[in-house]
Amino acid sequence: MLDNLVYGHAEIVQQVLGIPLVVGQVGDREVLEALLRGRHPSLVGTPHEGRPVEAVLHFAAYAYVGESVTDPAKYYRNNLGDTLTLLEALVASERPLPIVFSSTCATYGLPQQVPITEDHPQAPINPYGQSKLMVEQLLRDFGRAYGLPSVIFRYFNAAGADPDGDLGEDHTPETHLIPRVLDVMSGREPYLQIFGDDYPTPDGTCIRDYIHVSDLAEAHVLGLERLLRIREREEPTKDPLVYNLGNGTGYSVQQVIETAKKVTGRGLLAHVARRREGDPAQLVASATRAREELGWRPRYPDLGTIIEHAWAWHRNRHG
Repeated sequence: MLDNLVYGHAEIVQQVLGIPLVVGQVGDREVLEALLRGRHPSLVGTPHEGRPVEAVLHFAAYAYVGESVTDPAKYYRNNLGDTLTLLEALVASERPLPIVFSSTCATYGLPQQVPITEDHPQAPINPYGQSKLMVEQLLRDFGRAYGLPSVIFRYFNAAGADPDGDLGEDHTPETHLIPRVLDVMSGREPYLQIFGDDYPTPDGTCIRDYIHVSDLAEAHVLGLERLLRIREREEPTKDPLVYNLGNGTGYSVQQVIETAKKVTGRGLLAHVARRREGDPAQLVASATRAREELGWRPRYPDLGTIIEHAWAWHRNRHG
């Protein structure tokens, strides 16, 4: 695993996952080439030493929407510029290495219809979403020019935690709704700030499609397996394979709060603030294509289960 540890946790990679950690930047070509050949010093003495990488799962991005507006240079340099360096390294060999790319529903911008399908117009309203869309274009161009095989997954709201409670969200600052709710319910934060209660939804709060992280992981395995099959059969590849990842069911902020109360048996104090600029009333995915083409079947679509797993991780991590 390559991680610059700006937001990552070395102890999780080493102690829980038990895999080699290479600390470095995705935009460092020297590090990339050594790692791709299995020759990086961090791999010495491990089963990975001398074993070339066969494919890449790319999650290395900054993902705070508000920060992307105030510091767009940071986002374009990391999310776009460093990814360009990565793609150049992947096509430098005789056979370009397949890549699975973590994209986002933020590339769609304000939805014209719900549920959102993969052919929905893409019009990001912030630099974060724009940086992801530009990488999607890079993958399209690299596929057509160099034969780079790729899968693009557009996430909706990733949530939950490993069912065993060993892995979960731990962000600083925390911006995702479910861990913020749990922070308040556990006493780590004094109250929850709700951004707007005057949306055209049944209870006035935003509606989002929450997808369990374990289901996200399973989709990546299926996407990678498909890419490797394509590579083995030497099928021509040009355009990326693009899939939404969501459950197709939306839950409002208030529904998340009420479900968390049932799961934890605890209450919370909430303050309503003004809407955040650019927040759509609803974001709900159509993931029919992933189901039909990859055979993807989410195991944990229920919001209550998602919050139960997040709560177990939260208690393990924070006490």
